[in-house]
Amino acid sequence: MESLLARITTNPRQCGGRPCIRGMRIRVADVLQLFAAGLTAEQILAEMPDLEALDLQAALQYAARQIDYPRLAA
Repeated sequence: MESLLARITTNPRQCGGRPCIRGMRIRVADVLQLFAAGLTAEQILAEMPDLEALDLQAALQYAARQIDYPRLAA
């Protein structure tokens, strides 16, 4: 699973430092928004031919890890 996260890159000079797929200017957020809009993985891959199926999995895994943190009660 860790190898999937290697597909997510950040570069302060690209896309405002937002996480992207394999150094391309396709942001993780772009992929997530397409899923949220109801597109299937197959439709996303057809829309963005530079992406691979593992890129979509990596974006989902990255997002899941970003929101999985404990909330401490004061």
